[in-house]
Amino acid sequence: MGGLAFTHTPVMAREVVSWMAPKPDGLYVDGTLGGGGHSREILAAAGGTATLVGLDRDPAAIAAASATLAGYPKFHALHGNFHEVKAILRDMGISAVDGALLDLGVSSHQLDTPVRGFSYHDDAPLDMRMDPTCGETAAEYLAKVSEEEFGRILREYGEERWAARIAAVMAERRLVKPILTTGDLVSLVDAAIPKAVRRREDGHPARRTFQAVRIAVNDELDPLDEALCGLVDILSSGGRLLVITFHSLEDRIVKNAFRRFQNPCICPPKAPICACGRKPVGITLAGGPVKPSPDEVGQNPRARTAKLRVLERR
Repeated sequence: MGGLAFTHTPVMAREVVSWMAPKPDGLYVDGTLGGGGHSREILAAAGGTATLVGLDRDPAAIAAASATLAGYPKFHALHGNFHEVKAILRDMGISAVDGALLDLGVSSHQLDTPVRGFSYHDDAPLDMRMDPTCGETAAEYLAKVSEEEFGRILREYGEERWAARIAAVMAERRLVKPILTTGDLVSLVDAAIPKAVRRREDGHPARRTFQAVRIAVNDELDPLDEALCGLVDILSSGGRLLVITFHSLEDRIVKNAFRRFQNPCICPPKAPICACGRKPVGITLAGGPVKPSPDEVGQNPRARTAKLRVLERR
């Protein structure tokens, strides 16, 4: 799409391989395949004999990864959403895997392909769909969302303190002209945030708004907890779930889910014995989030906010 080859630098590839510890003839799932960078490293570390199922919502990613990993006969690329990974694997006759990976967020290819509408650096159609074959575009979303709902989305998904003002400007502007391009969205954010504040911004003033709209259009957060539960359910004993997040909203969901998997008991803290019967299903590893090395951040600034969390099924 847009004539740009699919390129994506896998974040923390060395750490992923180290914590996944792929084994020959193992069975793995990459729920966010992208260009296949992480999958390639996992397959190579397993000596090329492992089976790996890669899922992605983006057909361009499926095509690119299929070409990149054509030399691995046990690699399978499927167009699908990791939210349905359990059902997808069941249809393939797979009931358990030795490891699973999620690399959440938007890929470098999607950001760097202007026509996809993810980037605030280029003026392009306001699309933002991770799967361009279905669903409404960001332009269609902004045409119908209420001012109140948009303000909530900006606060919750973008952690934007100027949410109410941005939502008000959006509502005013679309009465005059539809918001159809990334430039239109950047322009209304610029109009809503005072110039003195924009000058002090660490980064582009529209980045939080673009993040919020992207999350809303792709429904990235609401199904995440359930998806994590599904992935833990299909892990074999000793299997590991690795999740890479890029902002605090995702990371909070993952952190809380991993805590619950490790300590699911809901009995009162002072209860003499556990009466709820809920047993731990895994243990968190690495002592908290693993972060990219300074060298990697220097080479790939988009890795700066990445956090890797690891859970082992017990």
